[in-house]
Amino acid sequence: MATTSHRALELLSSLGSGRTWPLRDLAAKLEVSERTARRDLDTLRELGYPVATVRGPHGGYRLGTGHTLPPLLFDHEQALAIAIALQTAPRSVYGLQDGTARALVTVQQAMPATLRAAMESLRLTRLRNYWEFPRTPDRPRRTDHRRHRRPPPPHPHRRSPTPRRHPHRP
Repeated sequence: MATTSHRALELLSSLGSGRTWPLRDLAAKLEVSERTARRDLDTLRELGYPVATVRGPHGGYRLGTGHTLPPLLFDHEQALAIAIALQTAPRSVYGLQDGTARALVTVQQAMPATLRAAMESLRLTRLRNYWEFPRTPDRPRRTDHRRHRRPPPPHPHRRSPTPRRHPHRP
């Protein structure tokens, strides 16, 4: 039987999958009684996690959406996927450089050494993003009005640079 904190983390990970869990399934997964599983759910609620109760024949418990982002639990594959996405995001979406850099450092600090080594061994290739803009899209582009002016009309007393040919002569 696991400790209360270990069970709470495992319960949080299960509820975070998006699935609605019947109480008997949660109790079986945690290897505790239904009463203990209910207490662990109450503990999560007291900690500020929005645990929602779904009523009905297919009801159960699931993690609702909250106003604040709770601590997240990732398995090794999820953490690696997030780290790769954070490395590619600044190159593909304008304005995310600072946020993604800070998030990547946070994820790397939480990774075990073996997973961090696996992440660092991957070499990312930059693909061309056809949606990239050369400047921020919210700023209007400055135009050079000189480029868009018509050429001045020819002077009436000057000869044109190319001689005119008579239409009937060869």
